[in-house]
Amino acid sequence: MLTRIAATAAVLVLVPSLAACGGSSSSSTAVDAGGASTPTASSSTGATSCDYPSDPQGAARKVNAPPATPTVSRQVPATIATSVGTLQATLDADKAPCTVNSFVSLAQQGFYNNTPCHRLTTAGIYVLQCGDPTGTGTGGPGYTIPDEFSTTDTYGPGTLAMANTGQPNSGGSQFFIVYKNTPLPPTYTVFGHITSGGVKAVQKVAAQGTDNAFGQGDGHPKTKVTITKVTTG
Repeated sequence: MLTRIAATAAVLVLVPSLAACGGSSSSSTAVDAGGASTPTASSSTGATSCDYPSDPQGAARKVNAPPATPTVSRQVPATIATSVGTLQATLDADKAPCTVNSFVSLAQQGFYNNTPCHRLTTAGIYVLQCGDPTGTGTGGPGYTIPDEFSTTDTYGPGTLAMANTGQPNSGGSQFFIVYKNTPLPPTYTVFGHITSGGVKAVQKVAAQGTDNAFGQGDGHPKTKVTITKVTTG
């Protein structure tokens, strides 16, 4: 799915022609197309069960789907090693168990290794979008994940959130890093935050601008950003 963020303060939507943040179908900056259902909790055990339906567009890299029962909980440390510096993050598995479960699974399988951050927006919304091994904004893990957003979600500097196609439960592997206060509707799952040092690294990239491939202030970052490896735990 191709995920792309519309460079406006009101909406962050994926566009099929751009490869920004999503699974194997078209999206903009915060979503992956798919039909995953909302996570359900067992009334007897309190355990969360996650659905990860197959994405008909297939996987950009062959990986196994995450376990239906999350293996993570609470605050999960993560290190995103990139060509512009190491970004330290904390993933909130209590808030977004299915999303963090998927992210950790993909990281452990090397899905994010040597992948580009393919989209940068510098007008209206302020994000760097990553997570597609193809670098086109159309690649994903071959499955979709459920939405886990809240009406109280906000997108301040350091926020890690999932891209989607604009359709419910359409997240996949693509995610975005917010480097400046961004007024988005709470329709993108927030699953963690990076430290201030990581925010500064992204801000330096943003200061160099984009090639405007997708519109003024919206395109590939002029300073190439490559995720070399993601480790968690």
